[in-house]
Amino acid sequence: MVTNHKEIWRKCLEIIRDNTSEQSFATWFTPIVPVGFSNNVLTIQVPSQFFYEWLEEHYIDLLKKTIKKVLGTEGKLEYSITMDSNDPAYQMVIPGTNRNDVRNNTLGRPAPENLTERLINPFIIPGLRKMEIDSQLNENYSFDNFVEGNCNRLARSAGLAIAENPGKTAFNPLLIYSQTGLGKTHLCHAIGLHVKHKFPDKTVLYVQTEQFINQFVNASKNNNLNDFVHFYQMIDVLLIDDIQFLAKKTRTQETFFHIFNYLHQNGKQLVLTSDKLPVDLQDMEPRLLSRFKWGLTADLQMPDSATRAAILKNKLYTNGIVLPDEIIDYIANSVRTNIRELEGVLISLVAQSSLNKKAITIELTQQIIERFIRNSVKEVSVEYIMNVVCDFFSLPMELLSQPTRKHQVVQARQIAMFFAKKYSKASLAVIGQQCGNKDHATVHHACKTVSDRMDTDKQFRAMMAEIEKKILI
Repeated sequence: MVTNHKEIWRKCLEIIRDNTSEQSFATWFTPIVPVGFSNNVLTIQVPSQFFYEWLEEHYIDLLKKTIKKVLGTEGKLEYSITMDSNDPAYQMVIPGTNRNDVRNNTLGRPAPENLTERLINPFIIPGLRKMEIDSQLNENYSFDNFVEGNCNRLARSAGLAIAENPGKTAFNPLLIYSQTGLGKTHLCHAIGLHVKHKFPDKTVLYVQTEQFINQFVNASKNNNLNDFVHFYQMIDVLLIDDIQFLAKKTRTQETFFHIFNYLHQNGKQLVLTSDKLPVDLQDMEPRLLSRFKWGLTADLQMPDSATRAAILKNKLYTNGIVLPDEIIDYIANSVRTNIRELEGVLISLVAQSSLNKKAITIELTQQIIERFIRNSVKEVSVEYIMNVVCDFFSLPMELLSQPTRKHQVVQARQIAMFFAKKYSKASLAVIGQQCGNKDHATVHHACKTVSDRMDTDKQFRAMMAEIEKKILI
């Protein structure tokens, strides 16, 4: 009979691997270390009390059968729980399990009563307890001030449905995508705030992807990656902003994959935001991308002029400011880049009027907008570019969205796609959607066609330069 604890556990792992999924095996069994074997009892070291409880709750039957097969009917298993942090700022008191199903069988033993485990909190909150986790939500970003329009109705409705019943709808995960400044972050916070108000017992956490990556790097350096994972597994509603920044971060993606699986399998809610559709996300693990598609993918488009005016009025009302409708309409019709710039123009206008004691007039508004747009040429919208191109060719903008093969319309559409790719932050899929519901491959082909023609056709190149000047005015 084998008496070496490492060899015994190796045999156990062979059986366990055949009876679990790869991700479950990697998450729950790879971190275990065999530490001893005596009197037919195998002792294994697990990273935390949470880890021990999860094994006993979800894999007790598999462990029983495995130990019986490797050690015989008299075989037993004991746990050694790692307690490797000496910083009292990170303490969480977990009561003893006191579970008869563990205590009365020959497999394992319950943890001592009133075990104090130190669980590292990546957000540095002393005296961590689940209900004390700071949600990192901005109270100003609520559903009340998220103006609804055709551009965002699906995403807003899905977000509200989730907030009313987190983890229980088909929208899990909810992936919200759009170009910058159209309200992804606002909607993310609104969902979290609504959940916190309606379900005060649930733990909600908003985190930016770059923050998550930095926490992962620090946890890896400090050898407390298990605590990092377990912390995120405590969350009931996890809101991850700008998930595209996980690109090329292979190890971080793998860890997030396991966190995602755990939360999803346990009915927890995930909300993700991205500046691209899942199909356009580069350097992402296919298994992670496939999970992003499990629930609902909803986009936020550039609001039309009526919705932009409603956004401005909401902002003015919130700040107790009154402006003539003609000023509001002028701003709404002139600024077509994104909501951030729309609000930026409004703030600049009010500031200029207040500091210089000037009345807010159309002339002052024109000056502010011209200055603002000139300093923000890299964030023009697809809609704005389409409008400039159509004006140049004297075409109705609606024609670009119609399935016509007329040469002038096809050329205008391809040029609009080319400049949209160059100057907007929209993905190829979003550009295609706005330019006649074309796919990203069509946009890519259009851009190459225009680029190739510019290389060989001097007259066409001059025309493109003229259009570009109009876009950048």
